[in-house]
Amino acid sequence: MEIKYQLKPAAERRQEQFRPEGNVGFGRLRTDHMFLMDYYDGEWRDPRIVPYGPFSVAPGAVALHYGQSIFEGAKAFMHQDGEIYTFRINKNAERMNRSADILCIPYLPEEMQLQAINALIDADRLWFPMQDGACLYIRPFIFATEDRLSVSPSTSYTFCVVLSPSGAYYGASLSPISLLISTHYHRAAPGGTGASKASGNYAASLRAGRAAKEVGASQVLYLDNNNVYIEEAGAMNHFHILKDGTVVIPAFTDTILRSITSQSIIELAAELGYPVRQEMVRLDDFIKGIETGDIIEAGGFGTAAVVSPVGSYIFEDGRRLNVGDGKVGEHVKHIYEVYTAIQRGERKAPAGWLQPVPHLGH
Repeated sequence: MEIKYQLKPAAERRQEQFRPEGNVGFGRLRTDHMFLMDYYDGEWRDPRIVPYGPFSVAPGAVALHYGQSIFEGAKAFMHQDGEIYTFRINKNAERMNRSADILCIPYLPEEMQLQAINALIDADRLWFPMQDGACLYIRPFIFATEDRLSVSPSTSYTFCVVLSPSGAYYGASLSPISLLISTHYHRAAPGGTGASKASGNYAASLRAGRAAKEVGASQVLYLDNNNVYIEEAGAMNHFHILKDGTVVIPAFTDTILRSITSQSIIELAAELGYPVRQEMVRLDDFIKGIETGDIIEAGGFGTAAVVSPVGSYIFEDGRRLNVGDGKVGEHVKHIYEVYTAIQRGERKAPAGWLQPVPHLGH
């Protein structure tokens, strides 16, 4: 793939390494450029890096009316050698195509996705924020662009990648959150789009998230449609830890997104020193386990925060159930420390997990 570079004039783009004075937050900032590529007449065409800015989209674009849009989220880190490394970006590329298949979006070869991401990071590598716990958050996405008001898959699309210089999600230390256990709101139905990163899945979660905040919770713990089994925790995979140290993650189904963080934790079981397993988790068994002390820690796995420890669960009738003492547990801390040390290059990563961003000279 031959990428066209239409960069800002040198005087208008970053000239030296980004050294923010305070925490830059997560997902707020953008770099100087973005990657674009279009699909029409059955092919992906015109790969290019251009200044970050607004799109020109037809008012009748299919994505605006029928939500035919998907996205991914990944991270890149600067190591002590001064090089930037992407973390498991191939897994994001694989998942992008699984989402594309579910949303009837054309396949985008993984090698093209990776080339686009590496080229954009290289062009804007001076935007990496030099502070503890920082990363470049990578947001690739595809949306339908055909100007048509009938309901069927679009014949044209745009693939875009943007970067966000981001600080540590939790700042200096992990903080426990609360989850609302909801029997009223559901994230996905069998046979639907729950296993994809469809934009509409997140739009549909906003009302449930608002309900959670009204009772003092951070997010919702979603159940299956029969309110029997635990599924996801907001935008994260849920997990809990037994008193023998076993990490339990709900089994992946077509209503649960396959978190790359969860998959990585499963693969790191020996490194972490904990047994890790997946199974269908009944809500009543989970509640009983917390009450008896058989479950000692719980939380969510996801790209943004890596690990979000849950200190308590709130029921829709107002009752609150603390996990242990309601604080961040030692097992969760250990998982977070090992995982983030691998991402930062301070601990050896499994083969292929970290890939240096090549210097392309643009």
